Amino acid sequence: MFENLQERLERSFKILKGEGKITEINVAETLKDIRRALLDADVSFRVAKEFCEKVKVTAMGQNVLTAVKPQQMMVKTVHDELASFMGSQSQDINVKGNPGIVLVAGLNGSGKTTFSAKLAASIKSKKGMKVLLAACDTFRPAAIEQLKVLGEGINVPVYTEDGVKDPIRIANNAIAKAKAEGYSVVIVDTAGRLAVDQELMDEITALHDSIKPTESLFVVDAMTGQDAVETAKVFNERLDFDGVVLTKMDGDTRGGAALSIKYVTGKPIKFISTGEKMDALDVFHPERIADRILGMGDVVSLVEKAQEQFDEKQARETRKKLAKDKFGLMDFYNQIQQVKKMGNIKDLAGMIPGMGKALKDVEIDNDVAFKGIEAIIMSMTPEERDNPEIINGSRRKRIADGSGTTVVDVNKLLKQFEATRKIMKTALTGNLAQRMRGFRR
Repeated sequence: MFENLQERLERSFKILKGEGKITEINVAETLKDIRRALLDADVSFRVAKEFCEKVKVTAMGQNVLTAVKPQQMMVKTVHDELASFMGSQSQDINVKGNPGIVLVAGLNGSGKTTFSAKLAASIKSKKGMKVLLAACDTFRPAAIEQLKVLGEGINVPVYTEDGVKDPIRIANNAIAKAKAEGYSVVIVDTAGRLAVDQELMDEITALHDSIKPTESLFVVDAMTGQDAVETAKVFNERLDFDGVVLTKMDGDTRGGAALSIKYVTGKPIKFISTGEKMDALDVFHPERIADRILGMGDVVSLVEKAQEQFDEKQARETRKKLAKDKFGLMDFYNQIQQVKKMGNIKDLAGMIPGMGKALKDVEIDNDVAFKGIEAIIMSMTPEERDNPEIINGSRRKRIADGSGTTVVDVNKLLKQFEATRKIMKTALTGNLAQRMRGFRR
């Protein structure tokens, strides 16, 4: 996401390269190019103009230190204003109550149902709360069945009523069930339409007034750009929602909706969805997004993703094996599975400063990237996985044939494994667990 905007802004900043100081002329020229970059990213003219005016006032009002170049100062100023326009800091959702009630609204195709399941999975795993999904989209064919399938996949129950078309009745009965059976949170998936219409607005407003949610979230497809912003504005005027969820961010390289919605509606973006998998849901951090837009990476989010998959018990076992030189290829295989759970490799690399640009035109599929390695390891005998040093020439040929690869591929994997084992032995036999706990604090 934001690839196009990132490239355009980098070109804009180059206007100041070599300049000794900030002047009205070079700032005006830079901001003219930045405004074009924002418009190309599908930011509205009004928002782009206001943004550039704020950057100009800040830039011209600063005393530039001799150690800071004008180009660097402009990058910092733009970064701070980007974060400010997007909300400055992340905001959590309110799920306190008996039970906490989250109302999920939006148009058809925005990803409401999938988001509802993702949110349920997130609340269950990260907050440790008992969640009930309420299937109140009685308008779209198969919406209820879709939520049932998703709920089953994350082991979260879904409340439905066969043949009932009244979403208010379903929602209230789901809440009653939650109170009776000790559920902490009810997530209400509602019906959408292909466009904003009076019937939709009346229905969602009546539902909102009846169940009185602790949190109302508006889900919008980020790829619709300015249409997303205008739709959010209309919904907010009727529903007065608490926050916005941007879906399909992995398919939008422009990012105009993310930059405009908070400014136009006054409501924060709380989550962004970056894929179909149930764990592809991130809390929206304006500062970190501003970092990524300007090519600075997002190391904090990368560490947080690692922490989510970090198994301290497994790490202790790994340290013991490394200390005794017992770390084998099956352990290596398990490490790969943990990395895959963190998300798409290209997205993870994009969180490292400078790596996003380097991998811009490279397509990386996790399953494809690791498929050969996994096949080679699984073609080995248990003894070979535990003792890679016994893998001689004939064994390598048999493993290559069994995995559909070549002896060269097997040799390459064994070299990679040995190099990884040495690095891990240095790291994990030190104080990695303590350092990871330090990040948590």
